[in-house]
Amino acid sequence: MQTILQILKMAGGWHPGLYLKIDNAPYMEVVIEAMDESGPMGLPALSVAHYGEQNGDLMRDPEMCFELGMAGGPHLSAFYFRNDYLGVEQWSRNIVRGHYVHLIALHEQHQRFAKTWDNNLRLQGFAEAFTDKCIRG
Repeated sequence: MQTILQILKMAGGWHPGLYLKIDNAPYMEVVIEAMDESGPMGLPALSVAHYGEQNGDLMRDPEMCFELGMAGGPHLSAFYFRNDYLGVEQWSRNIVRGHYVHLIALHEQHQRFAKTWDNNLRLQGFAEAFTDKCIRG
């Protein structure tokens, strides 16, 4: 997720309350926000999403949640995927009844999807579209 990390850097880095909404027509807006809770490994967590609308309801298309790690340089590790249009919600890493659960094959699938999505965001120019006019929180 190098494009997302680049945008985070331009926005001053991750911090509680972070909220970025990047409009880059004709593409769907990208929303990047800090999560209130840490990820499954206790690291800062980040949600990245495209939102559509159906019957007046916001629909995630998709949303992915990542932990922000710094060991070995900044990197994002997926732990959640949701697409409301497809009716899919998946946790590849989570804490269940006090135990860390890591679904290795699903996590690898999430990481591959994130890499493809990030490449699309790069090719669509989202880093260049990020300016002071973007909605920030």
